[in-house]
Amino acid sequence: MYFTYNSNKMFFYFILMFSTLISISSNSWIGCWIGMEINLLSFIPLIINKNNKYSSEASLKYFLIQSIASINFLFLILMKMMILMNFEFNYFLTIMLNSTMLMKMGSSPFHFWFPIIIEGLSWLNAFFLMTWQKITPMILLSYYYNLNFIYIIIIINAIIGALGSINQICLRKMLSFSSINNLSWMLMSIIISENLWLMYFIIYSLLNLFLCYMFYYFNMFFFNQMFFFNLKNSMKMMFLMNFLSLGGLPPFLGFLPKWLMINFLMLNNMIIMNFILIMMSLIMLYFYIRISYSSLMFNYFKPKWFKMKIKNKTMILLNYFNFLTLLGLPISTFFFF
Repeated sequence: MYFTYNSNKMFFYFILMFSTLISISSNSWIGCWIGMEINLLSFIPLIINKNNKYSSEASLKYFLIQSIASINFLFLILMKMMILMNFEFNYFLTIMLNSTMLMKMGSSPFHFWFPIIIEGLSWLNAFFLMTWQKITPMILLSYYYNLNFIYIIIIINAIIGALGSINQICLRKMLSFSSINNLSWMLMSIIISENLWLMYFIIYSLLNLFLCYMFYYFNMFFFNQMFFFNLKNSMKMMFLMNFLSLGGLPPFLGFLPKWLMINFLMLNNMIIMNFILIMMSLIMLYFYIRISYSSLMFNYFKPKWFKMKIKNKTMILLNYFNFLTLLGLPISTFFFF
């Protein structure tokens, strides 16, 4: 990847990761806020690209949205420290505190900035925004939350993430709505157990990493490029398997954390929540299959001069990811059951 040889960017990536550790290991709300501010100020230089006006616009929008959430978060902390010193957070303040974290991670109903900003980013920055940037708000949300409010947010995330991606033609926007849909599962998993959330987050990040790397390598940004590019059917099958894994279809790796969560929800008689999450995942699967089916079945004119060579190292890496996606679930069941 291009950032390996840029010392400035490496420095900001280090600060980005270090600031997340500051926030999640702090024992005070002020410490968490400081970590998030360092995180914000380290991510913006990574987004900005002088040669791309869309990335500059995305960095400005990201700064404004995150600043509004941070101001609200700081205001609530100071109110708690100065005015409500002898009281716990009441119902209203808890919802406000949760809302600031939801806004920071791009959750519904505060998600409107997320697809717009991600459209102007490179694949690497989009990957970080969909994965790493969600860690701090989600961990802080797990410290103090209103359960009924979070249940409503989970349902809204599942519905908007599924329905919002149906008529998208931009791959980055599609993955952003997929991220919103997966956020509903992640919020449910962090309420259940932090270990379950960690497993879900790692598997989701791996699948996202593969897709973002493939799109970056082939320089894809829109659906029609998947049809026009002279890709081998084996490469298209790799896309199909990883899309299906991201949607949570057995026997792929992405089904494992969803399987554990479905089992937990059934044991706790949360049938309606389970039904909504599964139905919305089916809509996402329909969308993924539609993309893959179109690219596999439609015949397009392939000029002889348009040949795409794939390096051996890249092919080995892609085969490794494919093996992990396809055989991850059968192998992991030996460890869990």
